[in-house]
Amino acid sequence: MADYHFVYKDAEGASTQWDDIQRKLGNLPEKPPPFKPPPFAPPRDPESLPRDKSWIDGKAPEELEELEDDPDLDDDRFLEEYRKKRLAEMRETAKVVKYGSVIPISGSDFVREVSQAPPEVWVVVILYKDGIAECGVLMNCLEELATRYPATKFVKIISTDCIPNYPDRNVPTVLVYNNGAVKANYVGLQSFGRRCTSEGVALVLCQSDPVLNDGQSKGDASRKAVIDGVRKKFIEKVVADYEDDDDGSSSD
Repeated sequence: MADYHFVYKDAEGASTQWDDIQRKLGNLPEKPPPFKPPPFAPPRDPESLPRDKSWIDGKAPEELEELEDDPDLDDDRFLEEYRKKRLAEMRETAKVVKYGSVIPISGSDFVREVSQAPPEVWVVVILYKDGIAECGVLMNCLEELATRYPATKFVKIISTDCIPNYPDRNVPTVLVYNNGAVKANYVGLQSFGRRCTSEGVALVLCQSDPVLNDGQSKGDASRKAVIDGVRKKFIEKVVADYEDDDDGSSSD
C-alpha cells in the first residue's frame, strides 16, 4: 500500500490559539506581518508628460531639432521660444574647447600649445621635476582643477625642458598665459599658501584675472560667477578644515 504524506499549511499570517498563548508567554517569537506586494504603478508614457520648461531641459540637441516641426509647439509660443533658446545654448557650449586634464608637453611643443593657444583660452603651465615632493602636491591640485574647469588649458613640462639649467629649488613654478603673453608666475609651493589645496590654488590663480573657466557660459557675468564660485569653495574648505580640527581636539 502506498505511503502518502500530506503536509497541511495554514494561510500565510494565520495563527492557532495555542500559538497565541505561547507568544503571550514569550515562548514563541512575534508573528511576522503578512507579506504585502508593493502597489503596481505602470510606467508613465513620455508623451503624457506635461510640456513645460523641465520637459524641454530634458531633451538632447537632436531631439530639440526634431521638435522644430512639432505642431503642438506652434500653438505654444513660449515653449517654442524656449526650445530655440535652449538649443542655441547647447550649440554655444559645444563650441567651447574642453581639455579636462593636465596635458604633458615638451620644449618643442611650447609655442604651439601655450603661446599660440586661442586668445579666449587661459593656459596654466606647471614647470616640475620628477622626484620632488612639492611638485607632486601641486600637480594633484592642478589635476583636480583641470577636471573642474575643462575650458582652461593645463599643461605640464619638465622645468629644464622649458628653461635650460632652471634650478630645482624654484620648482614647482606655475606660469599663466593668455593671448600669447605671460600674465602671472608663481615660484615655489609656498606661493599657494601654507597648506596647498586645490581651492587655495584656484583662489591664487584668480586673484586678478578670471583664469579658470568651467566652459558653461561666456561673458563678464559668467567670469565673475567663476571667481565668486572659487572664493566660495575656498571659504567652505577653510570652514570644513576648521571644524575637523575642532572635532579632533574635543575628542582628545
